[in-house]
Amino acid sequence: MAQSAPLIVRLLALSSRAAVKAGNIIKDVMTKGELGIVEKGSDVNDLQTEADRSAQKCILGSLSKQFPDVTIIGEEGPHNHEEEIPSEWLVTDLDDSVLASTCPSELQTIQPQDIVVWVDPLDGTSEYTQGLLDHVTVLIGLAVKGKAIGGVIHQPYYNYKIEKDTQGRTVWGLVGLGVGGFTPFKPPSNKFIITTTRSHSDPTVVKALEALKPDEIIRVGGAGHKVLMLLEGKAHAYVFASKGCKRWDTCAPEGILRSLEGKLTDIHGKEYDYSKDVAYPNAQGVFGTSKYVNHEELIAKIPQELKDRFPY
Repeated sequence: MAQSAPLIVRLLALSSRAAVKAGNIIKDVMTKGELGIVEKGSDVNDLQTEADRSAQKCILGSLSKQFPDVTIIGEEGPHNHEEEIPSEWLVTDLDDSVLASTCPSELQTIQPQDIVVWVDPLDGTSEYTQGLLDHVTVLIGLAVKGKAIGGVIHQPYYNYKIEKDTQGRTVWGLVGLGVGGFTPFKPPSNKFIITTTRSHSDPTVVKALEALKPDEIIRVGGAGHKVLMLLEGKAHAYVFASKGCKRWDTCAPEGILRSLEGKLTDIHGKEYDYSKDVAYPNAQGVFGTSKYVNHEELIAKIPQELKDRFPY
């Protein structure tokens, strides 16, 4: 069945399994306690750990071995094909639940050159180093002809406070197919809830939130975690009026959100391009909504003077 499945389904099925393996690597690094933290830039919250590096080797190594003609872009830099990767990190099996799904007709003949995979091996690194483990996700996003169409969000520490030896949770989605790995929920109808950044707030972020007049604001780490809050009905919108996000942060979350008829755009309401040659930063901010709210109406509430701070 695996070889007869369309390319995009096989790629999603391998991504699901690779994300789980990467999550196990992340947990192993934490258990050993040698995080190997380095600062990647001037931002004190822009960190990289041994878990980021090792998880990316696992994902990029596994995907590139089976899909050598697909472009794969990882947060921690390009894949080194000459580098030796431990054999136990290389994933070859595919997720049967994904393979059992019927591929949408418009995606059945997609060619490798049309696909870009965007990988954030550990979304929420700052939270990971601080022990806020439920914020951590592994993100593998699939884009076709520049558009996010699916992906995987794996939570290695899902329910870890309740289940000591948690196996984590893997959520996957494909536009036209739907989602797997969890049950979506509708957000409350009697109040309006926004989720936003936990550690990258500034006056512009605050003013954008104030303009939307939410009843409640939930501040958490990681783009993957925030979009899961939309999917689980814990929030109506994800708003980040800042330049701090990048394509590998949003491709998987956007693809899965779109699989459930939600939207993710920049602060102007324009969709991001995930083609292989684009600049990585999401320089016009991030605005995500569940299907239960009107995306365009909310975008219109953001003052123009704030939008003007994010020019193209």
